[in-house]
Amino acid sequence: MKKNLKEMSLRALEGYFESIGEKRYRAVQVFRWMYKGADSFDEMTDLSGELREKLNESAEISSVTIVERVASNAGDTRKYLFGLPDGNIIEGVLMKYKFGNSICVSSQAGCRMGCIFCASGMNGLSRNLSAGEMTDQILKAQKDVKEKISRVVVMGVGEPFDNYENLSEFIRIINDKNGLNIGMRNITVSTCGLIPKIESFSNDFPNINLAVSLHAPNGAVREALMPVAKKYGYADLIRACGECASKTGRRITFEYILIDGKNDEKQHADELAENLRGILCHVNLIPMNSVKAAGLAPCGRDKAEQFMRRLDQKGIPVTMRRELGNDIMAACGQLRLTNARS
Repeated sequence: MKKNLKEMSLRALEGYFESIGEKRYRAVQVFRWMYKGADSFDEMTDLSGELREKLNESAEISSVTIVERVASNAGDTRKYLFGLPDGNIIEGVLMKYKFGNSICVSSQAGCRMGCIFCASGMNGLSRNLSAGEMTDQILKAQKDVKEKISRVVVMGVGEPFDNYENLSEFIRIINDKNGLNIGMRNITVSTCGLIPKIESFSNDFPNINLAVSLHAPNGAVREALMPVAKKYGYADLIRACGECASKTGRRITFEYILIDGKNDEKQHADELAENLRGILCHVNLIPMNSVKAAGLAPCGRDKAEQFMRRLDQKGIPVTMRRELGNDIMAACGQLRLTNARS
């Protein structure tokens, strides 16, 4: 069976080249080529013909393919349907901002967390993505738009911390100066609140931005929206986030989808503010996007702005997320294993 070199860190790749009787520096050459977007060894022109032939016999650079792409009407968002070698389908979203291009990547094919407002987990979990499959979403989008992607958010399909080992390898690859050379501070990882992994993450990657999908002012509301809350309690999650922020010195972002009649009342804002008081944090309010199968209604814009003002008055840093990609089902909570327009 051929080795897929795109699954390897630079250190692992050096070990592989030594194992086939080649010098370690060859690993750096191949690593750089892969993250320039090369899809075959034949494109690696500074390798000898003999070495390229040797690699073609024993190794491969397996990658995702773009199955479909859809651009938003405003032109600031592009949603990709990526095909995996085993036939699974994942989604990624490229977002254009004044400060540069950002991409939202998936970490799993499907999701097993079961949050009731999110389309991504409605079909359950198929499998974890490898580090190479995660990285390739960036490479394919970058090649497609012919522009550099400078920021990465791991907020697509899947729970990143449910795939922690591959997530970690992915981060190291895209941060490597010979890889994509994306700074740690330009990477954000979102979790629905797997407390043990939050603790590990604060030790392993203290410079990366952490976003926590909170979506509730208390434990009872969170348990009704997110099954994971029955395993990891609300108070414990808030405590873990506070400890993480204190340890890293980096602000935690709490994602909060506003759902009509569920978590968007004045008393909810007051309770949320009380629970977050004293934590280095920021609340990112998200008007709920349409997911027909969820059977939930979005909060109205006026009510959302009232909620935001209430948090601000209570001294909690808060913003309303700019809505991107809603017209192509690429907004928060809308990604799933389906075709790009459904």
